[in-house]
Amino acid sequence: MTQGIYRVEYNRKLTADVWEMRLSGDTGAITAPGQFINIRLDGFFLRRPISVCDWDGEGITIIYKMVGKGTAALNDVEPGQDLDVLCGLGNGFDTGKCGPRTLVIGGGVGTPPMYGLAKALLKAGKTPTAILGFNKKEEIFYEDKFRALGIETIVTTVDGSYGKKGFVTDAFPADYDYFCACGPLPMLKAVYNASGTSGLLSFEERMGCGFGACMGCSCKTKYGNKRICKDGPVLEKEEIIW
Repeated sequence: MTQGIYRVEYNRKLTADVWEMRLSGDTGAITAPGQFINIRLDGFFLRRPISVCDWDGEGITIIYKMVGKGTAALNDVEPGQDLDVLCGLGNGFDTGKCGPRTLVIGGGVGTPPMYGLAKALLKAGKTPTAILGFNKKEEIFYEDKFRALGIETIVTTVDGSYGKKGFVTDAFPADYDYFCACGPLPMLKAVYNASGTSGLLSFEERMGCGFGACMGCSCKTKYGNKRICKDGPVLEKEEIIW
């Protein structure tokens, strides 16, 4: 984990309430897709945790949804502004555990970290299939980014307004050997129950510090209590207790 000042390159709208931000700064602490950053915003006691969508040697891309006062304040951030950021938090996805035909499953704003994961799997010589789930057509983002990677990309919508009607579990192919998923808890539980293989699931939890000091995001697993911010957010399927 590192703490530093990151400059906002852009902050642009993807859908009605989903935004993409690019931050320039040190990315040396990011070691795996699925890690997150914690952003300090003026006027708020707690930092805002946001998953890393993509990164390179120059900076980080994040995607966030406006759901409260904190993310609304993030939406007001202008290009050129500096932000105090804790970087490289959490454990991320271990691509070494993923099979050659891994499903990368994203639901809503759980989609962004799966993009970085898909890129990492391709770099490791694996051929992932992306399944992206949304409620309706107007909420879809990043489909073109996944397709540009040259991987099979399946989009589902609950109302059937685009792609395959239904949930991400309705789009599981017959042939896959592992899965990685990030999204709302009901989706993760459905993926857990529907999957026929081992896998990794990335969880969201309210966080105080973001690096394991306050114990505020502890959860029970088969191997004892774990902190979502430090020991997670990615947990193995076999250790999860619902």
